[in-house]
Amino acid sequence: MAYNILVVDDSAIIRKMVSRTIQMAQVPVGDIFHAENGRDALGILGANWIDLVLADINMPVMDGMAMLEAMHNDEVMKNVPVIIVSTEGSETKIERLWQKGMKAFVKKPFMPETIREVISGVLGEWDETESDTSTDSF
Repeated sequence: MAYNILVVDDSAIIRKMVSRTIQMAQVPVGDIFHAENGRDALGILGANWIDLVLADINMPVMDGMAMLEAMHNDEVMKNVPVIIVSTEGSETKIERLWQKGMKAFVKKPFMPETIREVISGVLGEWDETESDTSTDSF
């Protein structure tokens, strides 16, 4: 099974780096979507099937906390797991993120193995031999 993943960060370089790290970690990816803030991310979530969100906290327009809260209050979006990827170190802020439904926290900088571990912990292990283009017949 290939996962559709949304990467949310105000830095284009970080978005590309996170996307590349996901691929290096051999996560089976369908599509990777990018958003530069929480408001854009909510638009993408409303228009596409997304299996997982990786988001920063500190962003202009709408930060990760506000995005997570909006997702938590939406009947469909609240079921999409969110992993926060941030340099943030505030225990209080991280605790609030857990309360809003964050599934995992990754501190920047990180290694591809860390991202793989965290994603597999949130989504479950995947079959690495499975082809992204395979189709099942019933």
